[in-house]
Amino acid sequence: MNASVSPSKIVAVPAVAKRCARRRGLAWITENGTIAAAVMVLAAVAAIVVANTDAYYPVQEFLEQPLGFTLGPLACSITVEGFINDFLMAIFFLSVGIELKYELTAGVLTDPRQALMPILAACGGVAAPAVIYTLLNWGGATSGWAVPIATDIAFALGIMSLAGDKVAPAAKVFFSTLAIADDLLGIIVIALFYGQSPSVPWLAASAACCAALWALNRLQVYHARWYLVVGLALWACMLNSGVHATLAGVILAFFLPVKSDIKLADLQGWLAEREAELDDAYDPEMHILGQHGFTKTARRVENIMHRVTPPLQRVEGAISVPVNFLILPLFAFANAQLRVVGVDPVSILGDAVAQGVFLGLVLGKPLGIVAVTAVLVKTGFSPLPEGSNWGQLICVGVLGGVGFTMCILISGLSFSYGNEQLAAKCAILAASVTASLLGLVLLNVFHALGKKRGGEAA
Repeated sequence: MNASVSPSKIVAVPAVAKRCARRRGLAWITENGTIAAAVMVLAAVAAIVVANTDAYYPVQEFLEQPLGFTLGPLACSITVEGFINDFLMAIFFLSVGIELKYELTAGVLTDPRQALMPILAACGGVAAPAVIYTLLNWGGATSGWAVPIATDIAFALGIMSLAGDKVAPAAKVFFSTLAIADDLLGIIVIALFYGQSPSVPWLAASAACCAALWALNRLQVYHARWYLVVGLALWACMLNSGVHATLAGVILAFFLPVKSDIKLADLQGWLAEREAELDDAYDPEMHILGQHGFTKTARRVENIMHRVTPPLQRVEGAISVPVNFLILPLFAFANAQLRVVGVDPVSILGDAVAQGVFLGLVLGKPLGIVAVTAVLVKTGFSPLPEGSNWGQLICVGVLGGVGFTMCILISGLSFSYGNEQLAAKCAILAASVTASLLGLVLLNVFHALGKKRGGEAA
């Protein structure tokens, strides 16, 4: 068989071949980070519009509707909003955990020296906003100190992709690593500071689920469905344990196998043998239903090729589109319901919570990221990413202030429904827009200055 033949060339039915081509076009759209970020922004804009019309009340009533089920002695009840924020966002955190595990196993985090500088820069980008917020809210709503610490990795990387080749590839890797480390720090903060009073029996049940996941991994079980079943039980236990239930997604990701149960070194030879079997079994005069030997061998090849992909990647492939185009837009719509009808804008601008969140993201993020990076470079710990310059690093710091998803999630954990949460969410949206626009403007300015200097040097 000719390996260079396009899959569309072997599809016998023209209509099916056209559908395959359309699916490839759809795959390009769904894999585009900029488009995914735009969908989430549109959902947030729609939420703000709805919140300031008469539709706000039926939407809120729907979000507060209870969902639940009873299974023998077990009963679970949760609102629609809770389902979005606790269950669907656990799937989002599963995707974050998968990305973290990938980078630790085969990505930029495998080289400690290369990974340490952006990780330390991320620590600076978490500490500075927290300090700025706390200073501005000293003696007041200090419980929101963690609201401005997080970077929305999907949104920020989507914005950066708009800059094209104005950013050096190494600087993009630096920012990706920084954003991943930032997500990990945000997860740790949620786990340590935003749980409820712990329930020992449910914590014990959660530990038992973790032990079951560990056992599956140690027994080299490569069927992802068993991990997902135990992961669902883990989520239910953590929901009742007092630990934030979304963390179940991260825990599940770190137990998913990263290896295949197929010997890749022997795969090519095995496939060559099956190719010979297919050639021998194929009868062009017989209907496909009668070619039992051919279809049996084809099923064996299909099964083996499915198992070549590690469970970690299979799960990622299954959830990436729903996360980007359903879960995150739903989360944005449910949590960006900012009703400002009758609210004095001046009061929001003067609110210490809003000021702390906005300045923490727009000022604290770049300040912390750039300051730590400068110290590491000046002390000789590590050079700037190859091909980048300080202008690009400043832009990376500014784009770190795009803190949409995680910041809104933490604001919901920090404040009850009231003026403080409204002020925090308004500031998050304003800061994310400001950081996005400012980052793009600065990228273009520094790129133009670099070209000008290059022309004068020539």
